[in-house]
Amino acid sequence: MGSTSKMNTTISPPLNTLEPFRRTFLNRSFGLIYTCAILALFYHHSLALLHFTSFLTFCFSLTFLLADAALAFMWVTTQSFRMCPGRHGEFPENLLSFVKERDFPALDIFICTADPYKEPPINVVNTALSVMAYDYPVEKLSVYVSDDGGSELTLFAFMEASKFASHWLPFCKEHRIEERCPDAYLKSSHSCTETEKMKTIYETMKAKVENVMDRGRVPDEYIASVAESDAFNKWTARFTRHDHPTVIQVLLENGRDKDTRDHEMPNLVYVTRQKNKASPHHFKAGALNVLLRVSAAMTNAPILLTLDCDMYSNDPKTPLRALCYLSDPAFGSKLAFVQFPQLFHGINKHDIYGGEMKRLFQINPQGMNGLAGPNYVGTGCYFRRRSFFGSPSSVLSPEIQELNPDHVVNKPVRSEAVLTLAHNVASCNYENQTNWGIKMGFRYGSLVEDYFTGYRLHCEGWKSVFCHPVRAAFLGDVPISLSEVLGQIKRWSVGLLEVAFSKYSPLTFGIRSMGLLAGLSYAHLAFWPIWSFPVTFYAFVPQLALINRVFMFPEVSNPWFYMYMFLFLGAYVQDLLDFLLAGGTIQMWWNNQRMWMIRGISSYLLGSTDFFLKSIGISAFGFNVTSKVIDDEQSKRYEQGIFEFGVESPLFVPLTTAAIINLISLLKGLAGFFIYGNIGEVFVQLFISSFVVINCWPIYEAIALRKDEGKMQAKTITTSALLAWVLYLTAALMLKP
Repeated sequence: MGSTSKMNTTISPPLNTLEPFRRTFLNRSFGLIYTCAILALFYHHSLALLHFTSFLTFCFSLTFLLADAALAFMWVTTQSFRMCPGRHGEFPENLLSFVKERDFPALDIFICTADPYKEPPINVVNTALSVMAYDYPVEKLSVYVSDDGGSELTLFAFMEASKFASHWLPFCKEHRIEERCPDAYLKSSHSCTETEKMKTIYETMKAKVENVMDRGRVPDEYIASVAESDAFNKWTARFTRHDHPTVIQVLLENGRDKDTRDHEMPNLVYVTRQKNKASPHHFKAGALNVLLRVSAAMTNAPILLTLDCDMYSNDPKTPLRALCYLSDPAFGSKLAFVQFPQLFHGINKHDIYGGEMKRLFQINPQGMNGLAGPNYVGTGCYFRRRSFFGSPSSVLSPEIQELNPDHVVNKPVRSEAVLTLAHNVASCNYENQTNWGIKMGFRYGSLVEDYFTGYRLHCEGWKSVFCHPVRAAFLGDVPISLSEVLGQIKRWSVGLLEVAFSKYSPLTFGIRSMGLLAGLSYAHLAFWPIWSFPVTFYAFVPQLALINRVFMFPEVSNPWFYMYMFLFLGAYVQDLLDFLLAGGTIQMWWNNQRMWMIRGISSYLLGSTDFFLKSIGISAFGFNVTSKVIDDEQSKRYEQGIFEFGVESPLFVPLTTAAIINLISLLKGLAGFFIYGNIGEVFVQLFISSFVVINCWPIYEAIALRKDEGKMQAKTITTSALLAWVLYLTAALMLKP
């Protein structure tokens, strides 16, 4: 990090700084040297193409070239994050000298959930309570919960949460608790005189919510009032998750509902949008746009916070940090959002699944700080409401004045006029023949609506800031099952390719709109899934060639060998240094690069296949919620650093096949070395096979050494062995002299 800071001099004392990284010059210098090596590599490939001896060797050389071209493309786009990285810092203690507390802008908080059985309501409740307890003027705070599954179980959980909040909010503020997520605080070692009493109240609420979940319905004895009974009466026999009316339930109203100390409480509103089988749902983006309109009708706060249902607040002063940027005139009116990193609790010691995704959520956003700003990652992001209604220089007017970002709501949230309008804008037909999802609101057109929305805002001229304080602003759950991890990445892969090959491709539309480096940074993310091609190539082709005694790479004595060695070591060492400088460890980095290879021949490969099939009209894909339910045995194995293969999944088949092929290749190569003594010819292919075999050790364990429920399924092993045999026979036939 730089020793000098670029401070905001418009305001004294300053609200924020931007410090450039010292290593920027080294990044640029190394980038130039590495580029020369890549050009030399392509020259080497060109020589092979020009001197082919058969059609087969031509095809082989061409495929080799394309695989390396994909690696080179991804490396080039990665450099956009290394050209001008920086770290922002903020001074919330200086905020009151610039903005009086009474003048803080109102804040609407959006929390989305979709399935009570994959996203337990008690977890969603904890997220909501953590932000309801913010150190922020309570009369300016509103929390909206979108239940896209339309479940009465979720509504019941929030009815109970609203009662518990009357105890929890004053408790947090009186005792200056920092961990304002009840579950996190009550499991910690911190305590005060009222902690045991609070724990009893919380456990009572939690038991009722979990009992209702076990029953699958809300029993009559748990309904405490006529108002609650009227709310649950909306769940008739015809009410399903895909076909139901709008339900908007105001659970707490500021100015009307008080806590146990007679203090006002923030607004808490439950929303499930209308759905029917004929209307498009647009998954999470559609739910967020409904919240955007419903909140406009009810409170219309100029600042919004979007949160995943499992991403609870870990710092009650986070809104003040965001205001250090959103209130700063030095950023002008072009600052659309402030993105905080996704950080997780419960990650095992060495992060075996690479769930922290340090490069995606921490390293790359800091690299984008020196450009237009980081991309939106779907949670932990404070938006300026105005940014959803057109470019900074022009306003795209909504259909009705009440949705205008400048409109002032002067009626209570429970008033008939407000509720009528809120129900109207939440109807499934409201967006018909409008610009919602196209030029307004969260954008449709990709399964990764967060990436696409942030990208489109940047293309319109908006800027963003990455805020990464020492104390994590938010902490979330991380999947602890390999199938869930890979399934989530597979869905992202499909959504990213939808953007990469659309009219809004970052390589064309993005570079024209934002400039070269910003466009390339978004292109790197959009084309993530093409890692599948080079990774799959290097996972199978050199090994199959070695088994058949065909040598692909220069001998150790050949000068070109040193070029390959430099390209491999240069990329890996630079990635390791980035990881260590971002606070990672060598063991975590090793697991992270192993997961990169695993994703390459599973998530990225099958995601790319799904996208291709969908593009030609053969199959369809949809939004699948990642399960947040934790099994005790799975959790124990995860803590011990043991991979989970206990379910049948097509994502495991290419992994297991690669493990088998590489083991055979290594053994055959070593046997050939001892027989023929040709280490110079086989060294590179032996090294690649050895490298893959070492990374595949958890797979070999799951196949042969484990007896627990997380071992590899017999059907997966059989399918993979047959596929490996077919690949071996095919390669032997093709490579036969």
